[in-house]
Order: sequence, then C-alpha cells, then structure tokens
Amino acid sequence: MTMYFQSVVIPVKTGNKQAFLDMANKMSSIFAEHGATRSVECWGDDLMDGKVTDFRKAVQATDEETVVFSWDCWPDKAAYDAAMKKLMADDRMKPDGSMPFDGRRLIYGAFETSLDTGGGSRFGYLDGMVASVPDSSRQKFVDDAAKMATLFQEKGARRLVNGWGVDVPSGKVTDFRRAVQAKDGETVIVGWIEWPDKPTRDRGMGELMQDQRMRETPPAWNGQLAIFGGFTPIHDTAHA
Repeated sequence: MTMYFQSVVIPVKTGNKQAFLDMANKMSSIFAEHGATRSVECWGDDLMDGKVTDFRKAVQATDEETVVFSWDCWPDKAAYDAAMKKLMADDRMKPDGSMPFDGRRLIYGAFETSLDTGGGSRFGYLDGMVASVPDSSRQKFVDDAAKMATLFQEKGARRLVNGWGVDVPSGKVTDFRRAVQAKDGETVIVGWIEWPDKPTRDRGMGELMQDQRMRETPPAWNGQLAIFGGFTPIHDTAHA
C-alpha cells in the first residue's frame, strides 16, 4: 500500500508560534479521528535564498514571518479523499478566533509517495524540498531518488521521502506550482530528509557536497527552480 500525504507550506507570524502550535495540536487530533496516521509541523530554520524562488518567496513571507513545512500522512488516496469530505463538514475545523497566519498565502497539495526509505523514528532536524519534474521523467526521478537516498543515509540521514503531485490545486495568491514555476507537462514533487539532529545534518551535507557521486546523477528536476530549506520539528503526533 502506497502512503499518501498532504504537504503544506505556511507563512506564520513568528510571534504567533505558540498559537500556531495550539492550533496544530487541535487540528492533528481531528485529522487522526478521520484516519490520518501522522501529522508533522516543522519550523523554518535554515532556508536557502534563491535568486528566482525559494521557500520564503513561495508563500510571500515577510520579515515578521517564519515558514512552516508540514505534512499529514494517510494510508492511501481513498482514505485521504474520504477524510477531506468529512473534514469539510466538521465544525471543529472552523477557527476559534483569528488565525496565526495568513491563509491566503498558505500552499498545499496531496502527493503519492514515490520513495520512502522507512524508519519513521524520532528526528531532530529536517531538510525540505519542492521542485517540478517533466511528466516524461517520472521513472528517472524515482530511480535517481533511490540512488541519492543511499548516499544521504551513508552520511547519517535517517529517512528520505519523495512524493509525486496528484492533487495540487491552484491558489488565488500562490500555490505549489507557482512556487517552483512549474510548466504545463510538469508535475510538482515534494520531499524531505530526516536527520537525528542539526550537527549531523550540517556535517553530512558538507561531506555530500565534496562527494563525486553526487555529480554523477544529474537531477530530473530544474535545479534553478527547486527550493530547499532546513527545518526544526515542533510537532509530531508519532512522538507526542
């Protein structure tokens, strides 16, 4: 059975971190009632600045905002679709007051897992990634991800996940496709790398940048338009 997940990128007012956490606790509990197997929220820490696009530009984050990268896991697409219908009718999903973020700039989408190395143990740091891949290159994307996963795990990564966009809606202000300037005939992908802690991540990334094998497999996506960033987990229902 292929895991299915919804990924969300949110511009949260930095001063509203606790209010956001309170809301995340409430929402993840409701999601679990409707079949979600795990909900994770990660607070932006080391977000790469891109000339064209990046995580902050993706949601038009201001200097007073921090970008949150999150996901909710479901057993499969059927379970996710059924849950979304129920959640839309659940009065508990309505905000109790003002939102701790601007929902108009929140971007989300649903993804079918194309790589999951497994090992969903507790992690202390995460690298997130969003990109787009030509539809004709899906198998290359899958094959390349498996090769890269081996290298990252050699350097200390605990788990790698990549998802292929299945339901990526358009937004009025921004969305996943606009975040990476995806063209017609391209699909948005979302992925993440779980590390035990930031020092292991920093050391591992440094070693990977010097590893010749990283240059032997050109990525299937447009690297100039891919966005990357480091995040600290702040909420994880698997290890509450």
